[in-house]
Amino acid sequence: MDTALTRSQFVRWRIAIFAIFLASGLSIATWASRVPDIKLTLHLDNAQMGLMLLGMGIASIIGISTSPAVMARTGARLGMLLTMLCFVLGIVLIGFGTNVLGALPVVVTGLALFGFGNGSLDVMMNVEATAIEQQMGRTILPVFHAFFSFGTVIGAGVGAFFVHLGWDVSTHMFVIAALIAVMAVVSRLNVPEREATLDPEPGEKPHWRERVHASLEAWREPRTYFLGIVMLGMSFAEGGANDWLALGVAEDHHAGATAGAAALATFSVAMTVVRLFGGPLVDRFGRVVVLRVLALTAAAGILLFILAPNTPLVFVGAALWGIGASLGFPLGMSAAADDPAKAAARVSAAATIGYVAFLGGPPVLGFVSDHIGLLNTLYVLVVLAALSGLFSSAARPLREEEKVSAG
Repeated sequence: MDTALTRSQFVRWRIAIFAIFLASGLSIATWASRVPDIKLTLHLDNAQMGLMLLGMGIASIIGISTSPAVMARTGARLGMLLTMLCFVLGIVLIGFGTNVLGALPVVVTGLALFGFGNGSLDVMMNVEATAIEQQMGRTILPVFHAFFSFGTVIGAGVGAFFVHLGWDVSTHMFVIAALIAVMAVVSRLNVPEREATLDPEPGEKPHWRERVHASLEAWREPRTYFLGIVMLGMSFAEGGANDWLALGVAEDHHAGATAGAAALATFSVAMTVVRLFGGPLVDRFGRVVVLRVLALTAAAGILLFILAPNTPLVFVGAALWGIGASLGFPLGMSAAADDPAKAAARVSAAATIGYVAFLGGPPVLGFVSDHIGLLNTLYVLVVLAALSGLFSSAARPLREEEKVSAG
């Protein structure tokens, strides 16, 4: 089924996947920007909000884990459209349940669809991005992840603007849902059908047992777990920073809320810049060397953040932390997809480990910090970053004979 693409077709494919990454980030920031209003409108307490977030996280993990089976049934091209429409429906239900019905069960249902759709899409769009990377012959996956970051920045900015205008949650959600739905349809039209991503011929319907076998096969390969450790360490570092860095600056370093927000922005900017421009370094020195250097940088940055005697050094630590955590996840994805024939299952397995850490790590850190303090808790991230560096040899590109089996 695969056919040679013209230059124009390849460029449109690449732009379409950039747009899908951006749409995913936009959707997540749209939800996050309205959490305070949703909480206020539905009269929820922190415990109820925590349970809602936990449910969305579980739905995301289910989406990630089952995406190879979905892809085997629909192919990546149609699968990405369906999963984007799934989380678009989730966004609509979140808005509808908040302001129109005032019904928590409707919002929870929306969050489940939102989490499942985004989780499943995450694997498919990364499989497509790694295929583009392999066809280009140079490292570009971090740039796709930078577009996800752009989406979160745009979503947060638009959310703040709509709040300033006094828009309610439902109006905001409906506008963004319509925009993403259009992006999903247009993107699908520009993504080619490929056997490597299981886009089926007309009438093809793989048997359920075959799909389950394909989705579970990667979990029997040791390399999956070694890559998972690389991604786990960096996911913990990124998720921990997103949730606790600003608080650590504001309270534990006594610098105030403004400095806390600025330090988090410093972390985010540093991470995004490396994702945008780090590809040539990977091509020059290789994944393993870059991952080891970045793991060391992350560990050093977190240590400096913990021990810094003054605010300027705290900001330096935050910047090093962001630089170090920038490429672990995308390069882990890239390594998991080295064999196009098994990319879906391997990316799904590695992503599951990484996302469990990203979603579950911050609450664990919060629990531990209640007992030993936040800054002391961050030493856990130093250890995990070091482990990520130690296992980074798992990201070495597979030789042709190894692509048959990485186990």
